[in-house]
Amino acid sequence: MKRLLIVYLFLIMVLFCGNSNTAPLHKKNLKITQEKLSELSASQKLISFKLDTMFNRLSQIGAFNGSVLVAKKGTILYYKTIGFCNKESSCLLSDSSMFQLASVSKVVTATAVLMLYEREMLDIDKPFSFYFPDFAYPGVTVKQLLNHRSGLPNYIYALNSELYQPNYKMSNSDMYDLLKAKNPKAYLKPDKVFNYCNTNYALLALLVEKVSAMPFQVFLKSELFDPLGMKHTATIRDIDLNASNVTKAYDLKWKPVEFDASDYVLGDKSLYSTAYDLYLFSQALYQNKIIKPETQNLAYSAYSKEKKLSNYGFGWRLKDFNDSIKKEVYHNGWWHGYRSSFHRRLNDTLTIIILSNQLNKAAYQTHKVYEILDNVATQPESEGE
Repeated sequence: MKRLLIVYLFLIMVLFCGNSNTAPLHKKNLKITQEKLSELSASQKLISFKLDTMFNRLSQIGAFNGSVLVAKKGTILYYKTIGFCNKESSCLLSDSSMFQLASVSKVVTATAVLMLYEREMLDIDKPFSFYFPDFAYPGVTVKQLLNHRSGLPNYIYALNSELYQPNYKMSNSDMYDLLKAKNPKAYLKPDKVFNYCNTNYALLALLVEKVSAMPFQVFLKSELFDPLGMKHTATIRDIDLNASNVTKAYDLKWKPVEFDASDYVLGDKSLYSTAYDLYLFSQALYQNKIIKPETQNLAYSAYSKEKKLSNYGFGWRLKDFNDSIKKEVYHNGWWHGYRSSFHRRLNDTLTIIILSNQLNKAAYQTHKVYEILDNVATQPESEGE
């Protein structure tokens, strides 16, 4: 066992030296990673080695292109980027490569709403029409937008014809006005059942704007991203999509995926970030730097009794939500060539982040990461032969 462990430790020293498929890390984060690596225990280094083996293998068979970060109790166990930022120019990914988070953006939107709730600037139990009197769907509360129990029509389907106008970048206000003009029928009565709907979070972005008296992206930058040091996080409206550190989206055959007008609607998606920046966000939540523990408990509570195996809180999906040891809060994303996973197990302050700019399923295989973490964690440290 001791000899095997020595081999593992030798191999793990190669982990962050890079290879032909791996982009170089940003110097600052490389220093952080190397310092953390030197502090890892033997079992933690074994976890790193196993994770690296898995993701390198997935990359070699064409099943993964993206960025991965795994951390536990404030220690980064694994952090790596693998593959292309831009396939046409052969530009490799780096730690500053920004990925469209897709629906993982909802986590940030919900957090912004709860920040305003804590400041007593809005009431989540009030109808949305209290803040927007011309809202066409009475009885829908802010809380029901947060937990997807509003029953509202999904603007992506209701406004389908408008989304494909050439060179059109739909704003949240455009979306709101078009819904008001077309007045599509609600899918369900408010609070009847869970019904995941992007309209909910696009409306919440408008609510943040109105209550804070700031554009949504300005509120996020000034109240979240800048204070937390999230230097490579911004909405689609604040970045140059042709910049060298903005990833290009691809399908499984490396064909570029085209955007449409809905990509510019904020709140439900269209936030770009990095694995490291999301780690900073996760750590700030664990350290109660953004919102209070009792407010986080609201976000991590199950609101749909009809959902037995999984559930939804405020911006978070919930797994094992009745088990204080295993409880996991997470969100996945899938949008126009991007897939993303942001998972947190609360009891042991675990964070798993997988971001991909190619439509491969490996970005969702967090269960394999959990298996490695939990299997190695149960193995005793070797005391010699």
